[in-house]
Amino acid sequence: MEIRYDLTKNPKAKPADESQLGFGKIFTDHMFIMDYETGKGWHDARIVPFGDISLSPAAMCLHYGQEIFEGLKAYRTKDGNIQMFRPDENFKRMNVSAERMVIPQIDEKFCEKALEELIKIEKDWVPHSEGSSLYIRPFIFACDPFVGVRPSDKYMFMIILSPSGAYYSTGLNPVKIYVEQKYVRAVRGGTGFAKTAANYAISLAGQDEAHKQDYEQVLWLDGVEQKYIEEVGAMNIFFVIDNEIITPSLLTGSVLPGITRKSAIEVCKSKGYKVTERKISIDEIAEAYNAGKIQEIFGTGTAAVISPVGHLKWGDMIMTINNNEIGEISQMLYDTLTGIQFGKLPDEFGWVFPVK
Repeated sequence: MEIRYDLTKNPKAKPADESQLGFGKIFTDHMFIMDYETGKGWHDARIVPFGDISLSPAAMCLHYGQEIFEGLKAYRTKDGNIQMFRPDENFKRMNVSAERMVIPQIDEKFCEKALEELIKIEKDWVPHSEGSSLYIRPFIFACDPFVGVRPSDKYMFMIILSPSGAYYSTGLNPVKIYVEQKYVRAVRGGTGFAKTAANYAISLAGQDEAHKQDYEQVLWLDGVEQKYIEEVGAMNIFFVIDNEIITPSLLTGSVLPGITRKSAIEVCKSKGYKVTERKISIDEIAEAYNAGKIQEIFGTGTAAVISPVGHLKWGDMIMTINNNEIGEISQMLYDTLTGIQFGKLPDEFGWVFPVK
């Protein structure tokens, strides 16, 4: 499939002060769009000026939530080159989400190429400042104008770009996590492993309660017994107990298989740490805390990379982790992953995708 180009004649001014970028608030001049229609397949791939789209009020995504998305980044290295981090994993996961949400599969290699072409056009939007990057949001939604419950016959695939600073304004400082006990995010057989909009809408009630209690994020428990730890609202979760790194297993199908999670596991194993993926209950965490065995807790995700956890609130119990300081493993992972992403460290794993 050829890509059609329709470039803007009125480019926007680039942000003058990159320290004020925030996250997901500013968008570049162009976006990628591709359409799907049953019997015709994916077609009309194009890079066009960023702007509003026309959508029928009967579009099925508005009524039945048939939508999936991804999140990844492009980085500017110290020598001015631009590179992405494991984009192949994002498009691979997008097809897993598509299968679950009955959305047509994409050509992963073509989408990688389309993204590279879009970034080459928008290369001047990739931030130069330390810790900043170009956030990339590919997404697919049902746009068939039909009010009835069935898979859509029409879809749009889009990629938009956003120059962004740190996800948390506090940087790598430890965050406060609230354990949700009333609501659940996902259950076995549901959509927890898919990156679909509904999962995030479901999480908003817990997130709102966390904010009311002055906590940044929600730690979700399983949807059946509300006993086993699954993930945090915007990241996967890891516990360091007696020098063992433990993270919830993906086998339940209710935890998102994070790409930063996967990368963190591979880095830790390469450095000789013991890493275990298994079910772990909130009671086990409380017992380990009371016994003085918890050394670190941290989250992993594309937006924040690594988020050390300084406080964990479960009911009336407030656990202070590692004296509310960044742990050794958290710091190592942050330094290693960002080092590879920004080209400061050699890519020993083959994760970097240069934009040429």
